[in-house]
Amino acid sequence: MTTGLPARGVLRHRDFGFFLAGRFLSAMAVQIQNVAVGWLVYDITGSALALGLVGLATFLPAVGLALLTGHAADRYDRRRILVSCYLLTVLTALGLLACAWVRLEAMWPVYALVLVFGATRAFANPAGQALLPNLVPREELGAAIAWGSSGWQTATIIGPAVGGVLYVVGEVAVFSTVALMFLTTAALFAAIRHRASASPSQPVSRTVLLAGIGFIRSRPVILGAISLDLFAVLLGGATALLPIFARDILAVGPSGLGLLRSAPAAGALAMALWLIWRPLRRHAGRRMFQAVAAFGIATIGFGLSKNFLLSLGFLFVLGAADMVSVVIRQTLVQMETPDSMRGRVSAVNSVFIGASNELGEFESGVLAALIGVVPCVVVGGAGTLLVAALWARWFPALRERDLLVNPHA
Repeated sequence: MTTGLPARGVLRHRDFGFFLAGRFLSAMAVQIQNVAVGWLVYDITGSALALGLVGLATFLPAVGLALLTGHAADRYDRRRILVSCYLLTVLTALGLLACAWVRLEAMWPVYALVLVFGATRAFANPAGQALLPNLVPREELGAAIAWGSSGWQTATIIGPAVGGVLYVVGEVAVFSTVALMFLTTAALFAAIRHRASASPSQPVSRTVLLAGIGFIRSRPVILGAISLDLFAVLLGGATALLPIFARDILAVGPSGLGLLRSAPAAGALAMALWLIWRPLRRHAGRRMFQAVAAFGIATIGFGLSKNFLLSLGFLFVLGAADMVSVVIRQTLVQMETPDSMRGRVSAVNSVFIGASNELGEFESGVLAALIGVVPCVVVGGAGTLLVAALWARWFPALRERDLLVNPHA
């Protein structure tokens, strides 16, 4: 690693500043809303299945609409897509406020609102990812991604706590705050001056919609980076089992569970800030494989640990290693993809990320039920190490990738 631009250098770009503020505020609002919806649904139903259905309703649109959302991000003004999506999330937040106000016993209106919210996020995510490279010079994209990741991790750490405090004040307070935050987010994105160049009109066809998948398959570096992260997180999903570790293995109770949940995000935030100060310039492929291997080793260490502080340390390392992989993957994907294709490629990338998290939790739960919690985590970490070794062999172009920013692209 070599010292790059000053940590705040990328913030001199006005449009990126508005983009970063909007991303942070929207991430905070999402975290607060997730806490509020979870409390509301469980308080009314007392059902774990009902909570699972909330997560499913949020995730399904990302998969079902992936081809359309990517095409939209490449065909239309990405800034306008973001503004429209976040104005719609204001309405979904107000709808949830109404559900909480009247204390509906039927949950289908909540699921419907969460489904619409998931659809807006499905359109907003690829549009935002595709817009970012247009807001900063190419050589500063890595720093911009690190700044965005640090903001997201900060929101992940403090957002749930803010949501819990607001819910104590009252359901009206929490959902009203979320609606106001989404409205402010829309205003911040509307203030961005960048306007996309006109895109050639293409009829919606199977070829156009599937172009993102075809592009990824034709680029070994991108395919290797996305699939490596997918399978590494899929197998190493120890965080889904944290409640069991907190109660039955480490015996630290709910307060300890909160610290366990925060540790990976804290590690990721610390690494994101480090990468802002010391941008990764050389040996990008090698660093990515090293980070995935560190992720697997930390997962094994956490699974075997019986000491609370040591477990926190392993989770911190796990989060830090994952952040290295995230920054490298995102930068490679953005830099190697033509602007006209970024929306469709980002949509596929978003599905891979969501699938790794959601399916990883499912895989961990099923495997833990079959062989036990500790063996499940240890086997998952070992599987991550195996994936890193196999991908290093199968994707030599990724393994040998030196410069994170390709000056010839």
